[in-house]
Formats: sequence, C-alpha cells, structure tokens
Amino acid sequence: MGDRTVAEWEGRQRKAAPPPGAGTSVRGHVGPFLLARLRRPRRPRFWFEILLIAVSYWTYSLIRNAVPEQRAEALRNADWLWRLENHLGIAVEDSVNHALNSATWLIVGMNYYYATLHFVVTLGVLVWLYRSHPGRYTAARLALFATTAVALLGYYLFPLAPPRLMNGGGFIDTVVVHQTWGSMASGDLKHMSNQYAAMPSMHIGWSLWCGLTLYALARVPWVRVLGLLYPLATLSVIVATANHFWLDAVGGMLCLSFGFATARLWYGALPYTLPRAAGAPALLPAKV
Repeated sequence: MGDRTVAEWEGRQRKAAPPPGAGTSVRGHVGPFLLARLRRPRRPRFWFEILLIAVSYWTYSLIRNAVPEQRAEALRNADWLWRLENHLGIAVEDSVNHALNSATWLIVGMNYYYATLHFVVTLGVLVWLYRSHPGRYTAARLALFATTAVALLGYYLFPLAPPRLMNGGGFIDTVVVHQTWGSMASGDLKHMSNQYAAMPSMHIGWSLWCGLTLYALARVPWVRVLGLLYPLATLSVIVATANHFWLDAVGGMLCLSFGFATARLWYGALPYTLPRAAGAPALLPAKV
C-alpha cells in the first residue's frame, strides 16, 4: 500500500470543500471547522498514549470483571452454542483439544502463547505504529479501543462459559493438567478474571487487528506474512486450549468490524489509508 503525503491528502480536502461564500454564514462554518480539528490526525504524545492505554486497559479489565459471573446462564449458553456448532457441522473443538493435548511441548507452549502474546504483540504493534506511522496511529488506536469497548456488551448480554468449564463437555483444561500459568481464568489466577466472558474472543479481535495492521503497512514481506499468520495461530491456540469456541472468534471479528467502522466514521477514512505523517485533516462531512 503506497504512502499518501499530507499534501496529497490536503489537496483532496480542498477539492471536496465548498467554495468560500457559498451561501453559508460564518457561524455555519464553526461547527464543521471544530469537528475537522477534532478529527485531524495529530502526532501522538508519548506519555499521554502510555497513560491512555494503561487507564483504558485498567477500565476494560475492571468492567469485564465487574460483570456478574452468571454461571448457570453461562453454562446454558455454552450448551446451546455447542449444540448449534454440532448442527452446523463445525463442532470439532473437542477433537483439536484432545489431539494437541497429547503433545505436551506443544500445548504447554500454547498455554504461554495464550497468556502472553495477546498483550505483547498488541503493545508492540501500537509502539511500531506510534514510531513509524504517526498519522495513522490515532485512527488505528481508535479502531482497537472501539473493538474492545463493544466486546464488553457481549460479556454482559451473553455470558458464556469456555469449553473447558462445560458440564460433561469432555474438554481438557490444559493449564490445570500441565500446571502452567497459561490463562488468567485457570488455576490459582481464576479468581482474578471473569471466567464466563468468553464471547466475543478479544484474543481474536486484537490479533486480527495486529495482523491486518502489519499486512497493510509493513514493507518487509516476511513481516506481512507473519501478520497474516498471527491471527490464524491465535485461533488454533484458543481452540486447542479449550478457552473458546469457533463462534467466539466470529464474535471477535464482528467487534473488530465495528471498531474499523467507528474509525472510518470519525476520520472519514480507514486508518491505513490516512497519510503516514501526522497533520493531514480527516475528511470533512459532506454539505447537505
């Protein structure tokens, strides 16, 4: 994807803007002008971004864990979802879980993957965007934040037990069996996290955001390939460790679609089509 310059972007805005004195008052221009300033991608400030990300994740975790653990309803929903997947012919999570659990080295690695890369890779991509694509950073960050925010509605409206907690599901909790710390919702750490917030999967929402960002903006071919493989590997991990159903991943993708739609509405363009350098205005709303 070629980089757009600020000059090219501003040229598009001038062409789209109405000519001066086109029958509108000064007051009529104030609203669009202020809105345009708010929507203008700016160079992010390091300490503000660190504080914003820390506060946002703390708030997300607080709200997620404050959602009542509706165990009975979560288990009923899990049974319903499992029946639905069987009806659709995609209920193979138990087979994947048991097959990969037999390879101890692999499943232990997946446990640690589940616990760490979810945060490490996402933060790494945010830092890379901040340094290399400042003009696209705020829009991409908005897409990620909006994705995470809408996921909270899913946790509240549709409490869902992960496969490993189903009654009679036959799934293996790989963290418990192999005594690793591969999940905040297993073992000694289970009291620190809402165990019935499996739908949607933010492991998928965040990893797909990372993958699309790397594929769209990275210039090194192998990095772009890794961007495509990362969400696929994450999907394998969340299923193999019995932390999610396939359809939880679909929920994560829908949340990401909402996130990108939010960024598109606010900035007038998808994050990856904005100029690489900061300072170009976003698209102004069309005149009626």
